[in-house]
Amino acid sequence: METTDVFEEWDSYAKKKQLLPREMSLDSLISGSKTKIAALTGIRRSGKSSVLMLIAQRLQKEGKNVRYVNVEDSRIREDREVLDRALKWFGEDGYLLLDEITSAHGWEGWLARVHELLKGRLRIIVSSSRRGLSQPGKPLRGRLLPFELYPLSFREFLNFKGVEAGKTVAAKGAVEKAFAEYMKYGGFPEVALAKEETDKVRILDSYFRDIVGLDIAEVSGEEITTVEAFARYAVQSPYFSASKCLNFLNTLGHKIGKGKILSLERHAQAGYLFFFVPIFSYNIKDKSQYPRKAYCGDSGFFYGVAGKTDLGRLYENTAFLELKRRLQGQKEICYWKNRQGLETDFVVRWGSEVSEAMQVVYELGDEKTRKREVDGVVRCAKEVNANSATIITKDVAETKTVEGVKIRFIPMIDWLLG
Repeated sequence: METTDVFEEWDSYAKKKQLLPREMSLDSLISGSKTKIAALTGIRRSGKSSVLMLIAQRLQKEGKNVRYVNVEDSRIREDREVLDRALKWFGEDGYLLLDEITSAHGWEGWLARVHELLKGRLRIIVSSSRRGLSQPGKPLRGRLLPFELYPLSFREFLNFKGVEAGKTVAAKGAVEKAFAEYMKYGGFPEVALAKEETDKVRILDSYFRDIVGLDIAEVSGEEITTVEAFARYAVQSPYFSASKCLNFLNTLGHKIGKGKILSLERHAQAGYLFFFVPIFSYNIKDKSQYPRKAYCGDSGFFYGVAGKTDLGRLYENTAFLELKRRLQGQKEICYWKNRQGLETDFVVRWGSEVSEAMQVVYELGDEKTRKREVDGVVRCAKEVNANSATIITKDVAETKTVEGVKIRFIPMIDWLLG
């Protein structure tokens, strides 16, 4: 099959495929491509290809010249000239959508060169499951406009499931049932649409293995068995310490040094499999010495890979991913902890300014738990001068002031839908 035949096949498929809408702003991606290379990144199978296809369909309806190509197709992936061939096939005017661009040889230099030479005529929108696309090397600095896509938000999940949020008892019951499924299996679109539990688990496990193999092992050059052991350790560890991970892998017989553990941590985050959140501190040394809190790129991995349904961790992981969606990389997320052991799950900061302190707890059932969680967020808010404090929980909805700190208590479902 000729390379152009593969291009035509993908373009035709993209423009005909029936797709559900996403909350990602297609307008922002399209308008951003007028002056920059619009770059969409996110974990594999989160829906990046679908977003590009939705853009292709919209632009085609508007009468624009637009083409879509999946560069990761095995039939063209090894072609070192694939990007030049795509440009020759498409031309120099219109919108060229290149899915998984980082799988192509020399993609950085090609994008920089073509954007410079054809600025104002050729508008390029690209995607990749590797964060390196949004944090490129020197040739592309200043030329990219990054966007991040995550697995389905709870609002999107309800849409995929055909559930409408309402105020009737039946409507609330349907939302709560969908929420329980969302907590257990996460937000990957294919998982959300699967009917059987065994299919959901099988899909999650296959995604996990694909990301481990393609986005971590292949890029890092480490043995896939070592990377998989590293990843399974991270799934089961609320706090990630390179030294403890090293000891764990050594006991399993994996010969690896601490430097390589830190390298795997970087690659795992670059592939969106995990996020490693540092402690809040103005001291750079503190941020490197204290353990990082580990969050999965999709909450479904806890059950699909580790078989765990710890609702405390699921709530916290779900809240973290929703924060990432809302912030779109504009602010940093840290956790706060003092010497007395009081902790706050999330501190949202921009430079030296903190906008919010947030605690996530499944149940505030007993007075001891309530006091611990409230004391943690109050001490944090006072220390970092946060503008507001929030405690997300299962079912508490109230606002109260403690030691001069105004705290909003909000149920997780309400916060996710707000």
